[in-house]
Amino acid sequence: MKVAVVGVTGMVGQVMCKVLEERNFPITEFLPVASARSVGKKVEYNGKEYTVISMEDAIAQAPDLAIFSAGGGTAKTYAPQFAAVGTVVVDNSSAFRMDEDKPLIVPEVNIDALKPTDKIIANPNCSTIQLVVALAPLHEHYGIDRLVISTYQSMTGTGVQAVQQYNEELEGKEVSNPAYPHPIFQNCLPHCDVFFDNGYTREELKLVGETRKILGDQSLRITATAVRVPVQGGHSEAVNVSMHKDFELSEVRQLLSDMDGLVVVDNPAKNEYPMPLAAHNKDEVFVGRIRRDESAPNALNMWVVADNLRKGAATNAIQIAEYMVKKGWLNAKTEVL
Repeated sequence: MKVAVVGVTGMVGQVMCKVLEERNFPITEFLPVASARSVGKKVEYNGKEYTVISMEDAIAQAPDLAIFSAGGGTAKTYAPQFAAVGTVVVDNSSAFRMDEDKPLIVPEVNIDALKPTDKIIANPNCSTIQLVVALAPLHEHYGIDRLVISTYQSMTGTGVQAVQQYNEELEGKEVSNPAYPHPIFQNCLPHCDVFFDNGYTREELKLVGETRKILGDQSLRITATAVRVPVQGGHSEAVNVSMHKDFELSEVRQLLSDMDGLVVVDNPAKNEYPMPLAAHNKDEVFVGRIRRDESAPNALNMWVVADNLRKGAATNAIQIAEYMVKKGWLNAKTEVL
């Protein structure tokens, strides 16, 4: 199987290569793809060195699969061109997430929405992915009425430029190319992506629209505040869930424990709860601080954490591709690089 990683030199692209290696994804021909300024650079995959090629060169080779992490504008331009030559595209940008005819997939939650005829598949926003893994069993058993979400998002979600800003600030240097309008070192910015006229940011509205689409319920009432924090390990979320039915906490914990890809870490007596430092480099979503909201009926609070570059991006995209291989929708060969 011929596989292209588009945006291979970026932060998520590099993690995609790492996850493909770790999971022994059946690649017989690897195509590293990036923008014109990166063409000709060398990257390593599975112990071999490869030369980065252009979008046009990759499209001409008609790969079986292209995993994109190259920004919405790039995806809008090139993903349809890959699809036109028969390539299945799994896109990590926001370009296609809300398109009615494009599936938005978290494998543990809504893999049944995927069809063998789908050529462009959207990977959800990192914050949404970990959120819906924790919400899906609750929505199925109790019916979710309203969500109040506060995120504490790693600066790695912004990319290499943000990490560079943090490191320069940490070292007391003048910031050469700031990713944010304010310092991120020793600071929290209630500002993820651009602001809209209603006062919400794009990241906050992604949580609203994508969660409704993935859970298949446009009636969900959702409000969110997204905050960027000086953390590299992953994203954290404080989630208040109001449900249509009452619940027992013991049953909630069991439902969450039984959910694929979700790990319950919830023993405050021993100071055990999810943290981005502990979630770093892991593929699971972690949930803890599960407790009844004593101010409202049928409501609870929980704390959800995941590595935003892995489950929040690379791993989720590759899990989608693995499912398609398993179903025979991608022509995986036996000899692997």
